[in-house]
Amino acid sequence: MPSADVKNTFPVRSVFEKKPKRVICVFCGSSPGSFSAHMEAARTLARVFHENDINLVYGGGTTGLMGEMAKTLVSLSGAESVHGIIPAPFLNCECDLDGNLLTEPVLPDREVYGKTTVVNSMHARKRMMVNEVLSGTTGSGFIALPGGFGTMEELMEVATWNQIGVHDKGVVIFNVAGYWNYLLEWIKDAVGAGFIAKSTSNIIGEGETAEQCVELLRVYEVAEGGFNLKWNSF
Repeated sequence: MPSADVKNTFPVRSVFEKKPKRVICVFCGSSPGSFSAHMEAARTLARVFHENDINLVYGGGTTGLMGEMAKTLVSLSGAESVHGIIPAPFLNCECDLDGNLLTEPVLPDREVYGKTTVVNSMHARKRMMVNEVLSGTTGSGFIALPGGFGTMEELMEVATWNQIGVHDKGVVIFNVAGYWNYLLEWIKDAVGAGFIAKSTSNIIGEGETAEQCVELLRVYEVAEGGFNLKWNSF
């Protein structure tokens, strides 16, 4: 594995091939979860990406749902179909193919996990992820598989950025075995309490299958009621 090289600037062009394709950013856990359905959902979503000629951008790394989806898609579509974007400190948490913690920070194997870009902050990671999605064709967007605090933070940020006009791409949760039910209930409660407008309550869509998630992004239309602000940078 090559040693890590931190990128402090953002590329003008996508790392993906020049011919435009759909690009979907997937947020998910760096842990495998407690139920086999979680890892299987990651593999299934990768297969649907392959069948629909979709490129993946994700938070980088080799572990959990994140690594499983990247590895599965690379095995089907090749290394050029996956771009992992990882903050440098997380390289100290990477494992080899046998699950053993590595003794020094190295990049994931490109032929197994796709291209990796190392950045210097969490915000740089999210900004580059969004730029990659914006480089894609119609149907590009964001999908959240099960995950923890980091997944929730990323999901909420891109949903907020949609609401305020930073981007116009769809945001979908893959509700594996009802994992996101409480979030859906919270959105309803927030509408009832007057903190989320009913017109923007559908910014986050729900898919119960991988196919539904991809299709929701394909037919997505910007919700009415957003702020539609103009941003020179984010």
